Order: sequence, then structure tokens, then C-alpha cells
Amino acid sequence: MFNLPDPDGYLSASDVKDVAEEVIAPLPLPGVEESPLDPGDIWLVVILACVNQTSIWETCNDTNGTPCDDTVFTWLHTLDRHWLEVVANLLLGRLAMTILDPDRSRIVSIDFIDNPYHGEHYADEGELCSMAPKDGTTTCHRYCTAYVVSNEKPVTLAMTYVRNDEDEADAVERVLARVENYPFEIDLLLADSGFYNERVIRRARDIGATVVHVPKKGERMKDKLDVHKSYMTTYRMYKDSERELRFPLAVAVSYQNGDRGKHGEVVRGYVACGLADRSAKQVERLYRKRSGIETTYRLLRQARGITTTRDPVVRFAIMLVAALLENLWLVLRWAVVARPRRGGRDLPDEFTFKMFRDWIRHELEEQLRRQWKIKANGVGVPTSQATAAG
Repeated sequence: MFNLPDPDGYLSASDVKDVAEEVIAPLPLPGVEESPLDPGDIWLVVILACVNQTSIWETCNDTNGTPCDDTVFTWLHTLDRHWLEVVANLLLGRLAMTILDPDRSRIVSIDFIDNPYHGEHYADEGELCSMAPKDGTTTCHRYCTAYVVSNEKPVTLAMTYVRNDEDEADAVERVLARVENYPFEIDLLLADSGFYNERVIRRARDIGATVVHVPKKGERMKDKLDVHKSYMTTYRMYKDSERELRFPLAVAVSYQNGDRGKHGEVVRGYVACGLADRSAKQVERLYRKRSGIETTYRLLRQARGITTTRDPVVRFAIMLVAALLENLWLVLRWAVVARPRRGGRDLPDEFTFKMFRDWIRHELEEQLRRQWKIKANGVGVPTSQATAAG
């Protein structure tokens, strides 16, 4: 799939660009019959747009060695979402297992990423999901993702596209199935209240211990959370029905001592499957480990190209490229640049994600012949103004 640069020498911008191209190129792009181009020509444009956080139109307009943006989009519109997703997840997995020890158990967080969207659907209404108001819209393209919860290796394990006309539990099932196929043991699964779903909880607890934040909905749950002291109990979802699900419920009470200008008690509930022997506060501390994924989201956004296309598959492809680039940076940072030391590796502060992107940008702008000039107006300063100025 890709060859890592020799760790005994120096990692150069050219090395980084080459391995990025090797990682992204296998994404399946059927393309246009009898076109003189090949998929690699198209993916280079997408990579440059992503590391620049700019659009494909601008990328094509500012370079001489790229096709026009209409040609690029004609190619991208031939993407097949199913095969794109299958191959992208294989690539994410190979990158992840380059640096993850298969004999060590892991904490995994699952989450939804909402990519705000303005406008009408592309092919059908099922493409768009609803979300809380953000960036002046309440519609989005949604993706379900899984990450390793780790300060050193917060890699993306899996990603799938979520449609509005499917049960979200189906999308979660696809991601969990891919997570379950990894060779390492899952020590703990973490998820926010968007995953408080009977099917999701049943599936997750089959994989490992599970903590899911509980929304304050329903009279019975509100009664459980109407307390002033932390405790563990058992909760029955869909009580006395065929779908009844029993699980340990951790109710944790904490206090806001002026944090963010807030005061008083805060009561939170957590599904705590496989953790009935823990206290409610211990369960809450476990859940807080997932806060590290915000760093992953921030980095992901820094490598996501801009587009106004309505095609959800093209938008999904850009998100997948961003995730692959982030994983690749983590691999290079840990496997090639980090210096071995007792108890682990010394991760270099200087090889930042920004530097990684800058290096790829520099090399691709050279390769794709970035335009460093603009046509002059052929007029200059009018004679009358020049005379007056003299």
C-alpha cells in the first residue's frame, strides 16, 4: 500500500508528498472512459485542495499542471460510495495497524461528525440529516466514526456515511463491525448521548465494556437522575416489553465551582455495561477520556478541502482523504520521526500537522506548477494622472 521512509536518514517534504500520494491513490475512482487522465491526476488535485483547505476550483485555477475543475468534478462524480467506503476503511486500518500494537487492548470512541450543508439535496432527500442550528443551517451530511482514545496515537479506525432514511443503528453497526475486525482487544467503548439506543447498546456490549452518556429524557430516567448523591443502579429500557434491555446505570453528581461561569450541582447518567463493579464517579472518569477526540476533529478539519458541490459522495471522499492524511501524519510522526526512549518514544513537537500539510503543499505546488504571476492590465497609470502626480 505504501512504503515508509527510512527512519535512519532524514524525512523530507518530498518523502511526505510521495507517501501521501501512495496512500490516497488506491481510492477507487472509475473515471471517464477514453480520458487521457488517470485517477492519480485527480487525487493529486484533491490532496492539494485538502492540505490548503481550499476548493478544487481554486486549486485548478492556481496551477498550470492540473486539469480544469469541470474535468476533475466529472471524474469525481463517477465515485461509487460503497466501494469508496470499503477501500477507505481498509486503508485507515492498514495505517492504524502500522503503529498500534495488536497485543495491547484499546479504548475506542464512536461518534457522529456533522458536516453542515446549505442547499437542496443532490439525488434524493435521504442524503441530508437534521442537526441543531450551526453555521446558519440545520441540515448536514453525517458520518459515523470510530477512534482510538490515545494521547499519542488517536487514529481513526473506521468511517461510514449515514443516510437520513436509514436507522442510525445500522450505520453504527457497520462501524462496530469494522472495529471488531481489528486484531487488538477492545477494552472499552465510549459514546455520547447520540448513541443511547437499544440496538447500539446491545451490539456494543457484545464487543466490550461500554459507557454511553444518557440523555435526560423520559419520566423514569428523569426520576433516576433527580438525586444529590452519586450511585449505581439498574435501568430497564423499554420496560415490560419484548425489547426490554437491562443495563447498569451510573448516576454521577458533580459540582461546578465557577467553571465557565456556572455553579451548582450537575447530575449525569451513563450506561455502564460491564462496569457494574465500578462506582458512578469512576464510570464518569472513564467517559471523560473521550474528550481527547476533539483534537482529532480539529486536525481533521484542518485537512478538509472546501467544496460547494451537492454530490454527497464527493463530499464524503474529501472527508475520507482528510482522515487518511491525519492517520498518515500520526504514522510518520511516531514510526519515522519519534525517537526511541525508555518507556516509549519521544514525540517531536516540531513535526506538527501544519508542517506535514505545508510540506505536501510545497511539493505539490512545485509538481503541479503553481502560478506565481497574474496578467497585468496593459494600461498602467493614465497619462493625465501621471502628469498630475508629477
